[in-house]
Order: sequence, then structure tokens, then C-alpha cells
Amino acid sequence: MKWVRAALLPLVALASAAAAETWLDQVEERLTFAAFNGHLHSRLSGEVSLEAYQFQQPAPGFLFTSGHALFNPRLALFLDGHCGENLTGFVQVRADRGFDPGNGRLRLRLDEYALRYAPWSDGRASLQIGQFATVIGNWVARHVSRDNPFVSAPLPYENMTAIYDREVPVSRQEFLAYDPTEKYEYNPIIWGPAYGTGAAVSGRFGKFDYAVEAKNTGPSARPEAWPITHTGFERPAFSARVGYRPDLRWKFGVSASDSSYLHGTTAPSLPRGTTLRDFRERLFAQDAAFAWGHLQVWAELFETWFEVPRVGTVRTIAGYIETKYKFTPQCYGALRWNRQGYSTINDGLGSRQPWRNALWRLDAASGYRFSPQIDGKLQASAQHESSHRNAFDLHYAAQLNVRF
Repeated sequence: MKWVRAALLPLVALASAAAAETWLDQVEERLTFAAFNGHLHSRLSGEVSLEAYQFQQPAPGFLFTSGHALFNPRLALFLDGHCGENLTGFVQVRADRGFDPGNGRLRLRLDEYALRYAPWSDGRASLQIGQFATVIGNWVARHVSRDNPFVSAPLPYENMTAIYDREVPVSRQEFLAYDPTEKYEYNPIIWGPAYGTGAAVSGRFGKFDYAVEAKNTGPSARPEAWPITHTGFERPAFSARVGYRPDLRWKFGVSASDSSYLHGTTAPSLPRGTTLRDFRERLFAQDAAFAWGHLQVWAELFETWFEVPRVGTVRTIAGYIETKYKFTPQCYGALRWNRQGYSTINDGLGSRQPWRNALWRLDAASGYRFSPQIDGKLQASAQHESSHRNAFDLHYAAQLNVRF
């Protein structure tokens, strides 16, 4: 496949250049700053990602294009710092074609910024304020490319449901008429890492850890709603997670979230006598992780309810199980099984039907780390929707990451 060969050419060139690693080490040293005997310390780092996709229409996940191939360059800059032992902060700025890959023009965007205050050295509690990733689940903690074995996110974090937040359905028939050509009008149960704005308290006690957050948007909100300049705190969203680690191999967690998911512009279209606060997204999730030797396993299961105007409460269950095995310190392989199903509702014509087509997806990926700063991934996915009978959609992706 030409697109795979094209994606691999820069990867091979960088890997064969011995001077590249030395140059990146020098850049890393120059981007570190310390003063007052280390009391004030900061470090600027970055990552250049080159992604290539080939897929069948409709485009899978968060790929927003009408074509069958997409090249997505991205530059991410990270500023991390601390002042003394108790105060830390971080900022993430990205230059790309949109938070999710598409055909738009390159532009600069502030994705994350936060200050964290930890008054106790034993980690029992800390307070974080700013715009940052949600505390829900276990994938968000490893969603950046250096920690994600795949190019894409698990299905619950990127699959569009039939929920839409910027319009109100006028009937059950309209709600059930999902249009794949207007995919960006819909919402998933969690939009990627969900970088909403707000505050979080987190900490750990023995084998338990916890995190509670209050933000301006819920987990299904689209990226343009995350900044405080776009969405205020008139309808705050609340999420929490409690984790348990019985030993070094196992981790378990449960998460919950309650939010108002409709955009403020829909208020005039709501049924008489209702408000935006009456229509909620409620989410409950369980997660588990296992690590032993060269093997790592992660799993998550989400049950989510949406209260839809003129429709009622609809439910979806989504989950995945993911494995990664290191063949060598540089090379790994990974498999991920994803599935999402939907409850049935009365279609208003005397029968019941699912409010969205159930689907499953199998992802297979392989990665190679050429140096601490350079790695590459290849991914192939097969996806099947219940309405397509025996048909499978095949998607491919390649990614090259250079960190400094």
C-alpha cells in the first residue's frame, strides 16, 4: 500500500540518522530552566506527530473528512514547572488541523493548563484548577501518544452515538434518523480526554486512590465547548473515580459522572416547562488493569444514560479490552476488542428499535521505539455494524512521533 510506504519513509530516514538522537538530547538540555537552587524549575518539551490514515466511508471515529485518506501533522508543546515542593503547573499547546483529525487549516490552540497544589508530601490530597483531562476511567491517564499503544482511542472515547447536543429532536422518528454524513453534529459518551475547565481534588490512602472534579462541561461535550471562555459554570458537571490496587500487578476502578449535555442555544427549543438542567447524561464505569512481565492488559466498561427531549431516557453500553506485549525492549504488539450496544425505544409507529446500530471493532497495532525520542506505530482495524449484515469496514493508520 502506497500510503504505508509513504508513512514509513520519514521513519526509516530518522531511525538511520545517528545524529538525530544526539541533536534531540541537546535540544532537551537547552529547554530546561532552574533558578534559586532548584526551588523554581521548568521544562519545555514537545512532540511532532505525523499520522496517515486510509479508510472506507463513513470515516471511523474522530476522522472528519469525506475522502478515503488523510494526512495529519501535529505539533504539541508542553511546559511543566514547579515552585517549591507543593506547587506545580503544566500547559499544553498544539498546532494542528483541529483537535480531531480533519481537512481544516493548521492553527494554534491551547488544550490544557492547570495549577496543582499538594500540601502533603504523602499524596493524601491535592487541588488542581484549570483546563485538563477528565478523571474518568483508566485510558485518559495514558492517552498521549507515548503511552497509547494504538494510533486511535478505544471505541467508547470516539464513537459517535445518535445523541446531538446543539439541536433538540422534534419527534422520535427524527431522533432515530442518524445521518453518518453529518457525523460532527453528534456526540460520543466521552469525547476523548474531555479537557473541560474546572477544579479537581485527588489523592491516595494506602491501596486506594480517588479523584473528584467539577467542570463546566460533561464528558460528551465537544472540544470547542471545553474552554471557560465558551462555556461558563451555569450548569456544572461532576465526575469522580475511586481506584484500588491490591498489589503491583492489578488496578481496579469505578467512575461516575452526572452532567447536563445540551448546548445553551437549544433552550428555546425545549418542551414547555423544562430547562436544560432536566436533560442529563449519567455515566457509570468500571475499569481494570493488569501488568506482569512483558504483558499489559486494560479493560473498561461504560453504562451511560441520556435523557432526550421528546424521546425519554436512552441507554448505551460500551467497552473494550486491550492487551500489549513487549517482544523486545523496542518492539511490541497490541490487540484491542471494542463493542458498543444500544437500548431499544418506541419509534412512535408501534414498534421498538435500537436508537443506534450496535457495532464492534477489532484493532491490531505494532510499534517500534528507535530511541527514547523516536517511535513509530502501524494499526489495522476491522469494524462491523449490525445493519451491515456480513460486511466489514477496514481502516489503516500509521504514526511517527519525534519528541524533544
